[in-house]
Amino acid sequence: MSLRNAMNAAVSGMNAETRALGVVGDNVANMNTIGFKQSRAIFENVLGEAVGARNAIGAGSIMSRTQQIFAQGTTLSTGQPTDLAISGDGFFIVNGNVDGVNGNFFTRAGQFTVRNDGVLVTPGGQAVQGFRTRADGTFEGTLSNLQVPTQSMPPRATTEVNILANLKSRSETLTTPFSLTSPSTTSNYSIPVTVYDSLGNARAMTAYFRKTADNAWTYNVVTDGGNIAGGTAGTNVSVVSGTLAFNTNGALQTAAVTAGGTADFAGAAPGQRININFGTSVAAGGTGLDGLTQFSSESNVNAVNQDGYASAELSGVRIDGNGVLNGVFTNGQTMAVGQVAVARFRSNDGLGRAGQNLWIATRDSGDAAMGVAGSGGRGAIVSGALEQSNVDVTAQFVELISRQRSFQANSKTITTADQMLQELMNIKQ
Repeated sequence: MSLRNAMNAAVSGMNAETRALGVVGDNVANMNTIGFKQSRAIFENVLGEAVGARNAIGAGSIMSRTQQIFAQGTTLSTGQPTDLAISGDGFFIVNGNVDGVNGNFFTRAGQFTVRNDGVLVTPGGQAVQGFRTRADGTFEGTLSNLQVPTQSMPPRATTEVNILANLKSRSETLTTPFSLTSPSTTSNYSIPVTVYDSLGNARAMTAYFRKTADNAWTYNVVTDGGNIAGGTAGTNVSVVSGTLAFNTNGALQTAAVTAGGTADFAGAAPGQRININFGTSVAAGGTGLDGLTQFSSESNVNAVNQDGYASAELSGVRIDGNGVLNGVFTNGQTMAVGQVAVARFRSNDGLGRAGQNLWIATRDSGDAAMGVAGSGGRGAIVSGALEQSNVDVTAQFVELISRQRSFQANSKTITTADQMLQELMNIKQ
């Protein structure tokens, strides 16, 4: 009976090692699988007699289960903007069908692409989940498919122009009135400005500055009459004019509009209001130094920007470290369309494997806690990169040798028991 038990124990050991070899083989086979997490075999001894028996003889071993090792894999930079990796804990959430099962699945493999309808998807077609952007720029609190717009971005009419420049304090004081027919000779300095009408047409204007006294200036923003409804091409039209006053420190003391402020661009919506912002003056509670100044240095412009733009087509996407998905358009504008969601579990080891680089939540893992990258213990998102498999090939080769030696040793037990049985049979003869 003991010899038979010895042989059965050896057989159980060989079976366990065979199953463990399958675990090693799976690890090695997935050494280049993005986001793959290696597993290890968990062995348990088998008791051949009642629990608690002092002199019980073991009946071999079994491979009770596999344990997934969720150690961080190496991050590989790809330069592909829709490739994402999580540095730290957490999983991307995707929704779709996997082998007939519909629902949310979880993955560390961020090989995403934009489908023809603008939805961000996995190679298997599951839609990446996140929080869409509201009209006010905040994000919704419920999960939905992340989708970049496929339609053209509509134009935006300019409403504000910001000018950051310096006017030379030692400029000549001009006594000749400003003339629309010869603006260059009746002003000290000029700055070209481009604005957009309601149709997205670029309209060229020029801001002329004229010194009238110490620390006192006027400005006139002028455009060609061909840009204005009812205007004549080649004849300048004033869009807005006003006065500027500086204090003895060169800071803008006051800025006032004296005429105009709206434009009726030809073919576009009439009455387009355009505010020329020269910074926050001292009289308005500012420093007077964040826009237009009057120092002794030469007149120069540092920056001119405005809030309008032409219509445009989607040229690409960009995802930042917080997982915010932005559409990038041909006019240089970006539009935040959503934020990638990241799930976290009480027990990653309890997740069930679903194939296609996906996991599914189980009772052992607990429910997914949805959030965004960098919050609640969730890792950061790395854009343009992928997390490689965490399989250590060298360690797996050592494991292969160990499994092979153990299998050989168990087979030797069977051979020895067989020889002992043969000797027993010879005694009876």
